Parts: sequence; C-alpha cells; structure tokens
Amino acid sequence: MSAVLYNQQGHVVTMILNKPESRNLVTDADILAGINEACDRAADDLSVRCVIVTGAGQTFSGGGNLKEMRDRAGSFAGSPGELRDRYRAGIQKTIAKLYNLEVPTIAAVNGPAYGAGFDITCACDIRIAAESAVFAENFVKVGIISGDGGSWLLPRAIGLSRAAEMTFTGEPIDASTALAWGLVSKVAPDEELMNEAVKTAGRIAVNPPRHLRMSKRLLRESQNSRFDMLLEMAAGMQGICHHTKDHEEAIRAIFERRSPNFVGE
Repeated sequence: MSAVLYNQQGHVVTMILNKPESRNLVTDADILAGINEACDRAADDLSVRCVIVTGAGQTFSGGGNLKEMRDRAGSFAGSPGELRDRYRAGIQKTIAKLYNLEVPTIAAVNGPAYGAGFDITCACDIRIAAESAVFAENFVKVGIISGDGGSWLLPRAIGLSRAAEMTFTGEPIDASTALAWGLVSKVAPDEELMNEAVKTAGRIAVNPPRHLRMSKRLLRESQNSRFDMLLEMAAGMQGICHHTKDHEEAIRAIFERRSPNFVGE
C-alpha cells in the first residue's frame, strides 16, 4: 500500500497521508517521497485545479518519529553534518515543494497535526479543520527546533505574536482557537470535513487552470516582493491572460448567461 494516496475526481486531487498505524509521521522517507511524487504529478497535469491534503485515520500527522529520535536512528541518525544534509534533502525539500506547488492547496485537517505535520498544513493555501483537530508547533517539547520551515510559515499564517506563543510554549491549540486566530478558514464536524473540503475545492476548480496558477504565484510572491516589483509581474501576467481562450470564454459566458467551459488555453 502506498504511503501517500493520489485520488483524482474531476479537477480535484486528494492527497492522503496513508500510514495511520504510525500516525502519518512525515519524517518517514516513504511519506516524504510520496508527497514529492504527488506534487510533481499535480504540477505537470493541467487538468488538476485544486489539491486537498489530508491524513488517513484519526490523525493528520504526528510529525516526527520519536522512537527514531530517541535511538538516533533512521531519519535522525548520523553526525550533526549528516543530519543537516538529511533535513535539506528530506523534510525541507518536501515542504518547499508543497509550498511552491502552483496548484491551489487545501489542508483538510482531520485530527492532530503536530510539529512537522503542523508545518505541512501551514504550507497549504487554505486550512479547514475537523472539530477534533489539534495544532501544535511543539518542537521545544522534544528539545529541538522547527527544522522544516515552520518559523517562516507560521508567522505568515497567524502573525508573529501568536506564532511566537505557539513556538515558545510548544502547547497545542484546538480547532476553535485556530479559527479565532485565522489559522483555519472553517471548522466542520468530523464526519463533514471532507465534504466541506471537496465543496471548497469545487468552488476553486470551476475557474481556469492557468489563471489559478498565476493567481497563486502572485500571492506567493507578494509575501517577499516590493509592491512595485509585484505590480510589474502582475502586468506581465495580465497581458498573457487577456490573450487566452479561457479569458474569451469567461467573457462570452457572462454575456450569454451560462457557465463557462474552460480548457486551459
């Protein structure tokens, strides 16, 4: 059985972390490889307009493998230099790949999301939580730091003060707190989580695929670029958009009072 499942229905892909017996630990090499492969597959397929990321079982992801940490085995074996290289080639590469995926992403957080598992959710564009979801940037509780990018992702999701509180205490927050803090867009009953995620993905996927990807690129660049540089990038993209078939189809559909049929051209 694959450690990460890739299921496509129409224009929406559901990526499922699929090792519930070990709480979908994202430091496991097969889960990292599976996420990488799924991201590459979605990026190369213009029929994909939205990706939902969720976990099998009752946990989104427990983060790192504590037994391997204790034994300095597996992902946590070797010298400080070897560990640094493994972080770079492993979890850091995977979270960067998910964050940089041009297709819009939704984290459907079906239960606890701890440590690196929590940072996976922060790499997604939208987060929807089940009522049972719990979020923790709990690295200090096990005597380490966020080695996978959480210190960059989390402040951008909830602001520096609250990110500092989560990071320095290592304490979890529940779904209602996550909603109040703006970490998640919605909270749904556990049994309705995937329906809510699919519904949101469907609202995204009705739009033209290339334009969705360009819109996401602009949002990503806005976090680091000067305003004048972002305007320059937007102007170039906009010039392209005005000469696409999907733009023409969108305008025609408005005047003809019908739903558009986008083809990605």
